[in-house]
Amino acid sequence: MSKKELSRVEVMGRVKARSLRLIEAAEMLGLSYRQSKRIWARYRAGGAKALQHGNCGRVSNRAYGAEFRAAVLKQVQARYEDFGSTLAAEHLASDDGLNVHAETLRRWRKEAGLWQRQRRRKPYRQRREAKAHFGELVQLDGSFHQWLEGRGPRGCLMHMVDDATTQALGWFSAEESIWAAVAVLRRWIERYGVPQALYTDWKNVYVRPPNAQERMRGEPAVTQFGRMCAKLGIRSSPPVRRKPKGAWSGHTARIRIGW
Repeated sequence: MSKKELSRVEVMGRVKARSLRLIEAAEMLGLSYRQSKRIWARYRAGGAKALQHGNCGRVSNRAYGAEFRAAVLKQVQARYEDFGSTLAAEHLASDDGLNVHAETLRRWRKEAGLWQRQRRRKPYRQRREAKAHFGELVQLDGSFHQWLEGRGPRGCLMHMVDDATTQALGWFSAEESIWAAVAVLRRWIERYGVPQALYTDWKNVYVRPPNAQERMRGEPAVTQFGRMCAKLGIRSSPPVRRKPKGAWSGHTARIRIGW
């Protein structure tokens, strides 16, 4: 019996024991007096079982057949195991001609052990360890900002950050151009020496796509800045989406800035 039906049985039992009047029972159940009289009549005639719904224990006329359910679960397991129940129900209807409600499919998958309530977490991507020695890898990048807080034009801070120690050096420029990159690299070399490798982004100052002749000959595309670095023996680290440890941060890097 449902919770509502059990509550009605309990209240009608108190009416039968004369500890509760029928009008009071109606108020407790949230029913009208006429409806409570009908329930009381059913209870007197058949007891607690008379208050149980007539379809209790019967298979619904709208229920899916066992063969249809097995076919749906087999198709889900074969083709839509990683799909959510809503998306899987849509594909079952459009691609396989199996029409089933998403909530029904979710319940079937849960009963069959094919449904996980929690989403599968993506594999954790471990952070790369910083380089062990100063100068092994240095990041070079430009940051545009109102550095002068409205007291001058908007500028670009060309900054270099060592991956091992987060030691940094900055140089202001109007744009992130090849000459700005060369200027900050020159000052880094004058102060700290030639780095072994540079980490840059995808801007055309540092990286460019190969032209037709380079593609035919299989030659790498090198920018003018790249040729300068090659003459100095500086390797260019392939750009990746994540910045290396020690990237520009106003509260961690020790920066010397000049014009």
